[in-house]
Amino acid sequence: MSNDSSSSTPKSSYRDSLKSMDTEEHIDLAFYRPIGYAWACLAKKLGVTPNAITIASIFLGLGAGVLFYFPELWLNVIGMLLLVWANSFDSADGQLARMTHQYSRLGRILDGLSGDFWFAAIYVAICLRENVTSEFFMAHHWVIWVMAVVTGLCHAKQAAMADYYRQFHLYFLKGDEGSELETAFTLKRQLASLSWKKNFWKKLTLSTYTNYTLQQEATAPAMQRLRRELAKRFPDGKIPSKFREDFRRKSLPLMKYTNILSFNWRTIALFTSLFLTMPWLYFAFELTVLNILLIYMVVRHERICRYFTRELQEGKY
Repeated sequence: MSNDSSSSTPKSSYRDSLKSMDTEEHIDLAFYRPIGYAWACLAKKLGVTPNAITIASIFLGLGAGVLFYFPELWLNVIGMLLLVWANSFDSADGQLARMTHQYSRLGRILDGLSGDFWFAAIYVAICLRENVTSEFFMAHHWVIWVMAVVTGLCHAKQAAMADYYRQFHLYFLKGDEGSELETAFTLKRQLASLSWKKNFWKKLTLSTYTNYTLQQEATAPAMQRLRRELAKRFPDGKIPSKFREDFRRKSLPLMKYTNILSFNWRTIALFTSLFLTMPWLYFAFELTVLNILLIYMVVRHERICRYFTRELQEGKY
């Protein structure tokens, strides 16, 4: 299909703004992606960059977090609307980047950090709120803060691995151009070539991203063995289409779990806990339901990677 916008219909342009139907979540397709596409089209006309949209989403998410501190439901509802608005911007920045080919590692890092800022503000608001409204937490101030810290660490791991498995799936579906999959080895080499004195901010962001990638790789050792086996057998990067399709077929059922570990189901749980005036329930949801899903997803994906590594070693591709 031509990249000329004059020959592209609005429908095809919208489809082009999506990563892939394999990795899209139903709520996103029904709600956030159409709204994000409208924001992206407006931003394109106004010359607004994807990174500018991401930064705007950070402020909206921080505002939502502040409003969740107050026990008044009407303020919480305004916070919910702000968080939905922030996520529509989070959708728009990626869609705009794909529409205008404004890809950058900084944009990917900012996109990941935006959600971290939102939820950091939400966690702090919940802790402060529970310490002044709940008799139990008023008597045991430290409990809610410990819950928040542990939940935050779990949240980071859940989001990182969900993103990692999506990118690996996209790599076999679309190749290098359709995936943001990188290796810590390559990132370390790029990091070593930068000077703290001359490239301070670039080196700082790359250091953060490298550590993020190292943690992802450490959680998925079987995936790393599969990647090394693929590099060994196909050094030119031309992985057989049959292997790509076979891996995609086995990986596809796991994409629904990566979506549950992303934004939408978290916010459903968060909004429910706020309507029930028991925001601490959100921490309980992340610590139990989402951690169980994370463990199940990692175990399943590692099993798939071990299977395909054996298939390669036995010369079946």
